[in-house]
Amino acid sequence: MKTSKIMLAFLLIATAFTACKKDDPAVEQLRPTAENIEIGTANNKHALIGRDFHFNADVVAGDKIRSVQLKVLQKSGETYSNSWKMELDWQEYVGAKNTNVHKHFSIPTDAPEGKYDFYFIVTDENGSVLEIKEELQISDPANMPVDPKIGRDMISRNGDLIYYMDTWVEQELVFKKGDELTAHAQISEIAGDGILYSVLIKKTANYHPESVDQLDLSKVIVISKVEHQGLAASSKITTLRRINGVLGGETIAIGAEKDANDPVANPITAGKAWGSGQYNWVILYKNTSYNMNVYKSMPITIDYQ
Repeated sequence: MKTSKIMLAFLLIATAFTACKKDDPAVEQLRPTAENIEIGTANNKHALIGRDFHFNADVVAGDKIRSVQLKVLQKSGETYSNSWKMELDWQEYVGAKNTNVHKHFSIPTDAPEGKYDFYFIVTDENGSVLEIKEELQISDPANMPVDPKIGRDMISRNGDLIYYMDTWVEQELVFKKGDELTAHAQISEIAGDGILYSVLIKKTANYHPESVDQLDLSKVIVISKVEHQGLAASSKITTLRRINGVLGGETIAIGAEKDANDPVANPITAGKAWGSGQYNWVILYKNTSYNMNVYKSMPITIDYQ
């Protein structure tokens, strides 16, 4: 009997201690965390009116995610041509423990130019909150010193055109071992310095770079690499260039041992070794003078039998 009373007293004390610990405001709940944050392409914290905007964050909740919000609000003390704000709430992440928040959305045409407060807010089911605040610049593309655009992109197989500027000349872009793949791209409305890559990426790699800064050369087959310096306003470049006095630089043989990465040619081995399956042809351009990026991706098939 005495033993039972002692056990009962112990349980009451333990329960009271646990209750007090939960109610104690000094006991901090685990907060959500976020890594690999990109506000704008290559994290340039810059948005263009009427254009696509890129956001990325890898989120780990303290418990589970209750809400994920993004807000773009006008700053106190700044002058704008009209009142405007953007508030987004992404319900698809509710209940997740960890997730990749990767979003693309357009900046509305009624957004005025200026500096804004950018908020990324994750609320946890345990009541804790992660709030990240940064400054975002919103600009009218017409007022930018450069506005890089990808155009005149085309693919040919053994000299026969099969794709041209978003037009499927054939139903499917299929290349066999030994075929020559020619991939042409043009970047216009640029100035100053920049770099252009044209690459092939296996879909099984689950790797989707959207800027030159994200490019991992161990995962891609480089078809072309072009750099430029000191260009005048409204200039353009293409992947076609002169190599050892001969125009070329856009063609790679399916099954080639090395790609076109400079200054040392990369062997096409290991994770990027040739094989049958789906690939993406990806064009990546960065204007390093003005920190502006564009990219484009399109699928092709390789039958490596």
